[in-house]
Amino acid sequence: MSSDGTDGGVESVVTIPRGRRICPARRGAGNRVKLEPAKATKGRRMSKKTQKKSPRTPARTAARTSAKKSVAKANRTTAKTSAGRPANKPATASHAATSKTLKAGASKKPAAVASAKKTTHAVENPAGKQAAPTARAPLSEGARAPAFTLPADGGKNVTLADYRGRKLVIFFYPRADTPGCTKEAIDFTRLSGAFADADTAVLGVSADPLQAQQAFRDKHQLSIALASDETHDMLESYDVWGEKSMYGRTFLGILRTTVLIDGNGRIARLWRNVKVDGHADEVLAAAQAL
Repeated sequence: MSSDGTDGGVESVVTIPRGRRICPARRGAGNRVKLEPAKATKGRRMSKKTQKKSPRTPARTAARTSAKKSVAKANRTTAKTSAGRPANKPATASHAATSKTLKAGASKKPAAVASAKKTTHAVENPAGKQAAPTARAPLSEGARAPAFTLPADGGKNVTLADYRGRKLVIFFYPRADTPGCTKEAIDFTRLSGAFADADTAVLGVSADPLQAQQAFRDKHQLSIALASDETHDMLESYDVWGEKSMYGRTFLGILRTTVLIDGNGRIARLWRNVKVDGHADEVLAAAQAL
């Protein structure tokens, strides 16, 4: 043992292969050495020189640049907005952008929708005012019969004034040469003599063209006058043009109706929703009793 209190051991330096550290032997441990394992290099930060040398794709560079600009713009917007707001209501760039987008989308309407609304308004209300619906009092017994002028078979016009001083039966039928209308017209033809004895004229009216009325008369040898109202003016004034339904389908047409007008031009009797069987006889009885 030496005079300095050591055990006389010799410190030695050992050369370690690359990747290992060189460390002195621990005092008092003879020739044993302590090796420190190499640290892993994976994930370690590269030096600036290495970063400069590493290639970057244009897309990656552009994405990073755009991201940095977006963050900087968001920070500036946040700073400006927050300056005029209370501390408990922070404003974010994303919130501002979203609100701006929503407002812009709400203010824009599809061109087709706007055009359709404008066109509809122009057609329905050209004067810019709400059109009042035409109110018509329903026809009733005791009321004065509305005047009319209609083309009749034979090429002449027929008017209400032509029957002044006489009683007049007007039966409105939906369509010429259909089963129900044919039976009704034949029944009135069969009783035409009895009506004449009661000083009562009979007139059939529908919306068929005049040519269809004449063909209807000739086919069934009808002896009563038939008139045509294709414009529906007279039909509406007598309250016989309205909504009908058949086989689940709704449409506008003539409501089978018969009117008995006295010699003074007033409605003496009114039959609505006529059933064809026996109807002509019932009307004749009313005309005879008038």
